[in-house]
Amino acid sequence: MADPLDSYNITADELRQFIERYEQLENEKKDVADQQKELLAEAKGRGYDTAVMKKLVALRKRKPDDIAEEETILELYKTAMGMA
Repeated sequence: MADPLDSYNITADELRQFIERYEQLENEKKDVADQQKELLAEAKGRGYDTAVMKKLVALRKRKPDDIAEEETILELYKTAMGMA
């Protein structure tokens, strides 16, 4: 008869591996975030508007049709508010 502790040990080892991999990914994510922060600081130091840069990055992730629709609605709303 198989010892239930043997299957527990295998499960515990597997769980430990998942946890350690997750922790490693967390560290890598922090490293990447730090690099992004440094990059934006450098860009800002060279005179770029980093808020606009972040908006451009977000726009590049979206579909052109979605962007066009949002811009059309924004212009409509601006006109309704007397801002255009």
